Amino acid sequence: MIDQKIKIPWIYHPDYDVPLPYNHRFSSTKFGDLYSFLIKTKISSHSEIFKPIPATRKQLERVHTKDYINKIEFGTLTKSEERILGLPWSKTLLKRSYLAINGTLNTAYLALERGVACHLAGGTHHAHANYGSGFCVFNDIAFAAKNLIADNICKKILIIDCDVHQGDGTATICADDVNIFTCSIHARGNFPINKAKGDLDVALEDNIEMNEYIEKIISTLYFCEEKISPDLIIYDAGIDVHINDELGRLKIDSNYIMKRDVEVLKFYKQRSIPIATVIGGGYSRNRIELAERHAIIFYAANNVYSTK
Repeated sequence: MIDQKIKIPWIYHPDYDVPLPYNHRFSSTKFGDLYSFLIKTKISSHSEIFKPIPATRKQLERVHTKDYINKIEFGTLTKSEERILGLPWSKTLLKRSYLAINGTLNTAYLALERGVACHLAGGTHHAHANYGSGFCVFNDIAFAAKNLIADNICKKILIIDCDVHQGDGTATICADDVNIFTCSIHARGNFPINKAKGDLDVALEDNIEMNEYIEKIISTLYFCEEKISPDLIIYDAGIDVHINDELGRLKIDSNYIMKRDVEVLKFYKQRSIPIATVIGGGYSRNRIELAERHAIIFYAANNVYSTK
């Protein structure tokens, strides 16, 4: 059974932020902003902070091709590849990418140990085996799942992705692994234009009502339960479904994002299935608002798992 009196692990590294051109759509400081916001909250007293080390080349080659890894390591992406990635290559980006993917794997290990763990990054689900896309260099979700299966830590893993964009990279990387079930609940009309085929794809219309959104989340959880009995859940708590998100298409407010996250966490806590959370996408010029939105999953975890 999951311990009811745990301190929730938070996984973070100060080198997660990367330098980006002025007015870039991806916030170059979002991870540090989230950390600074969270450590000033009351819920920080119910947390324990862990710092990841970089992933190894062997671990990475279980997910990405050698050719693509070399392009990232040596900065040899073509202009076209860098444009599809959406981020300019730098040594800082290289370092951050190796840290962040292992941060999600560390989060998974800690979740298996304590029942829940929360990464202050992650959700780079657009990265495919042989190329990066949509601000995603390496796919941390697939990386964690593939390595846990390969090292016989888990037999079956369920990925629940609630980012507004489909987890296309995760779906393609994990397509040949019957021990990993990929579920993406996303906006039908949003990026990527050409959707991949996951194990379960739930496409939402832009005008979905907030109550209907929550009902769709809950029914999807029950459907997944019929398809797989996982040892671990990896949950992408993307907040780009927010009504004020710059790249979102849905109209879900902060209260309903909290309801969503609490429903997901309660569902698996009641079944004593460990859950590792990543923050996923979120886009705003206002750094404080963005940090507040990304903090929702941490408040939800505190509400569901921590003592009052």
